[in-house]
Amino acid sequence: MTRKEPAQGGASSRPQGRRSGARRSRAKGRSRLLKGLGVLAAFAVLACGGFGWVWLKLSGDIGTFSQDGVSKERPDDTGPGENILVIGSDTRAGKNKELGGGEGDIGRSDTAFMLHVYADHRHAVAVSIPRDTLVEIPRCRLPDGSWSEPQPNTMFNAAFTVGQTEEGNPACTQNTVEKLTGLRVDHTVVVDFNGFSELTSVVGGVPVCLPHDIYQRDLSPKRPTRGDLVFHKGIQKVSGQRALDYVRLRHGVGDGSDIGRIKRQQAFVSALLKKVKEKGLTPTKLLPLAEAATGSMTVDAGLGSADKMLSFALSLKNVDLHNTKFVTVPWRYEGERVAVVQPDADRLWAALKADKPLGGAEKGKSKSADTKNGEEADKSAEAVTGAGITVAIRNGTTVPGLAAKAAGILGTSGFTVASTGNADDLTAAATTIGYGPGEKKAATTTARWFPGASLTESDTPGITVTLGRTYADDPAAAPTTPQPSAPAKPVGSDARSADENPCEDLSYG
Repeated sequence: MTRKEPAQGGASSRPQGRRSGARRSRAKGRSRLLKGLGVLAAFAVLACGGFGWVWLKLSGDIGTFSQDGVSKERPDDTGPGENILVIGSDTRAGKNKELGGGEGDIGRSDTAFMLHVYADHRHAVAVSIPRDTLVEIPRCRLPDGSWSEPQPNTMFNAAFTVGQTEEGNPACTQNTVEKLTGLRVDHTVVVDFNGFSELTSVVGGVPVCLPHDIYQRDLSPKRPTRGDLVFHKGIQKVSGQRALDYVRLRHGVGDGSDIGRIKRQQAFVSALLKKVKEKGLTPTKLLPLAEAATGSMTVDAGLGSADKMLSFALSLKNVDLHNTKFVTVPWRYEGERVAVVQPDADRLWAALKADKPLGGAEKGKSKSADTKNGEEADKSAEAVTGAGITVAIRNGTTVPGLAAKAAGILGTSGFTVASTGNADDLTAAATTIGYGPGEKKAATTTARWFPGASLTESDTPGITVTLGRTYADDPAAAPTTPQPSAPAKPVGSDARSADENPCEDLSYG
C-alpha cells in the first residue's frame, strides 16, 4: 500500500541506515504542522538562491508512496489554485513511548493541514484539520489489495492508520480530505521529524511567546511535581530539542486542548518562515539542511524527484509573509471530540475552490464586493423555514413521545414529515441528521432546529432525524423555532498572517 520508490519508480533506493535514522528521529517530538511548511520554505530558499548543485546531490533521495490507494472517485480538478496536503507522521515504538506515544510500531499522524497556493503564486492559506475531528473515512486500500469499508463519524487521524502499517496510509488520509472538502488534492507530502532540529538551528533559533512560565510537569502531566522551569514567560528563542518541546506543549496553556496547540504551532511556523526568509543561508549550511529535509519526506509521484520538487519550490518563492495565512477548519466540541461546523466549513472550501482570498473584501477591492458580503450576511440573519424539505423522524431513546413532539415542531415550521417511529438503536446520546446524495443543504437547514446535532451522509435517499438523549434532557436542544443566525463573518476572518506578532492569539481557552 505504501512504499518507498526512487525518483523514477521501482524499488527504493534509500539506504536502510537512513530509514533507521529517520525512525530514531521521530522520537524527538510531535512537530507535525510546523515541519511541513518549514521544509517547503527551505526548498523555496534553495530555489531562490539558485543552488542547483544541491539538487544533483539530492536526486534519488526522495521517497514516494504508491498511488494505488488513491480513490478513483475523486473531485474534479477544482479551480485555478493548487492544493497540497501535508501530513505529519511518526511511529510510536521504542523511545516514542517515553514521549507519550501509544503501543506498537504503526505509522500515526496527529496533525495535518492543506496548503492552498493561489493561482497568482503570491498568496497561500494553510488549513489545519484537528486530529480529533469527526469525519467520514471513505473506502481505503489495505495492504493485501482489498478495500476497507467506509467509516462514518470517525476521528480524522484514524485515516492514516488504516491498514496498520509502519509507514502509515497517506493515500487514505488524502481520500478522507477530498471527501471532507470536495477539493482535489494535487500533491501529498508526508513529513517526519528528521531534519527539524537542524532547520531551527540553521536559522539561529525561532522566536516564540508564552503567557506564563512553563515547567516540566506541563510537558509531562503525569509527573508528581512541577519540576524545573522549561520556558520562561514572554518572548524567547528556541531551537533543536527545545523547539520540539515547545511545539508539542499542550498542557499548562489555555484549555490544554489540541486546538490550542494548533494555534501555537501556527504561530511557530509563522516565525520560522520569517527567519528562513530573513536568514542569509550559505551553501555550506544549505546542503545538510536540504539532505535532512528530503530524508524526512515521503511524497506522491508528482513530486518524487529533485527537479519536480525544485519546480514546486519555484512556484512558492513569491508568496510573502503577509499573504501567508493560517486557519483551522470551522469547528466545535462534540463531547471530547471535534465536529466540523456547517455551513461555515463549506463556505471555506468554496472560497478556496474559487481561489478567493479569505477574510472578506481585501483592502483596495471594489465597493461592490463589500455590498455583496453585506447582502449575504443579511440573508443569513433572516427567519428560517423548512418549506420544501421532507424528513423522517426516529426516536433514538427510550423516552416516549419524542418523535411526535419533534414532528409537531417541524410541521408548524413548513417541513413535511414523512413518518415517525423508533430507531433501531435506542441508546443515541446526541441527535444525528442523516442525508442522502445531494441533500446536504436541506439537512443543514434541518439542523437549525436541533442545536448540537451532527450531520451524517449516507447512500440512502432522504433526510432522517434520529433524536438523541440530549433532545430529551435539554430543553435548549429542542426550541420551538430556530433563532435566526447572526450575520456570517467573512470566511477566514480569524486567519493568522505569517508576519504577525508571535505573542498574538496563542491559545484557544
